Amino acid sequence: MSDQALKGCLLGTAVGDALGLPYEGLSRRRAMSLLGPPTRYRFLCGRGMISDDTEHSILVAESLIESAGDVSLFEKAFSRRLKWWFLSLPAGIGMATARACCKLLIGLPGTKSGIYSAGSGAAMRSAVLGAFASDEQQLVNLVRTSTRITHTDPKAEMGAIAIALAVYLSQSGQPVEPDEYLSRLQCCLQAEEATDFIKLMRKAVDAVREESETVVFANELGLSKGVGGYVYHCVPVAIHCWLSHQNDFRAAMESIISCGGDTDTNAAMVGGIIGASVGSSSIPPEWIAGLLLFPASTESINQLTKQLQCVRDSGIADLPNSPSWIAYFLRNLFFLTVVLFHGFRRLAPPY
Repeated sequence: MSDQALKGCLLGTAVGDALGLPYEGLSRRRAMSLLGPPTRYRFLCGRGMISDDTEHSILVAESLIESAGDVSLFEKAFSRRLKWWFLSLPAGIGMATARACCKLLIGLPGTKSGIYSAGSGAAMRSAVLGAFASDEQQLVNLVRTSTRITHTDPKAEMGAIAIALAVYLSQSGQPVEPDEYLSRLQCCLQAEEATDFIKLMRKAVDAVREESETVVFANELGLSKGVGGYVYHCVPVAIHCWLSHQNDFRAAMESIISCGGDTDTNAAMVGGIIGASVGSSSIPPEWIAGLLLFPASTESINQLTKQLQCVRDSGIADLPNSPSWIAYFLRNLFFLTVVLFHGFRRLAPPY
């Protein structure tokens, strides 16, 4: 891992999150008539704001710094950060994650807080784990720990491993062969319950080989109304988009967001993978400049990645410079106001 790959992963996640956010939950036709194509930020006066997808990725990065990748310490650090994050009243939090955070707040450890759910909450934050892991076994161990704090359905874990593995393989900067990815994924998912998931991923790989567009592949999966947060839906589509646009961040964002559905999370996953491959310098600079990351910033993300690189290289844990709970709370109040404005705006034409 290089700090450039990790920086590209985190900024790619944030850009995808911010680009996809105003399109979330809209049908494809309605999104185009109301907002137009996802070629620029359309959330707040030409600027983009991040949601829980990026915030969780930053929390994971901070927990890796504090634990130096030790699984037990990582579980404790991430569980603690989730509790404080939840107390800042984040908008749009998934139901499984919210219930898991409530269990953490009443004193249950992260090993017992998870909810049986196959939502994308674990997959959306797993890209940074793929960028940090030194080998595939560490990747699986970290992803499993991160996932089970909030999601205990094996499907959620498989989806999170699939996203993390894509980052792990792509951060070399060289194109990843679809069949190689599928083979490595099968090695990571040596479990009987992974059979159906592997079949779905094989469909994604076959569609890439046939040069099908991502939106066409989504339609073939029966997702013509949008790609939601169920991991058997969003992860195969995200992987198809990545494999189809491995070195073209802009094209990948337009492709995944045009599929509709849970657009911010899906674009965040794809952005994290491709960002790790191409680096932050290949993400359109106007998209990075237009990000409103408060209480984080592009500079703080740069410092975070350098610190994480040092921790990984040395194996010695450190204390990250984390924003305060109050800063997150104030940001979330403002964010909720903007979200409500968009909700009312959707009631008006054009339809």
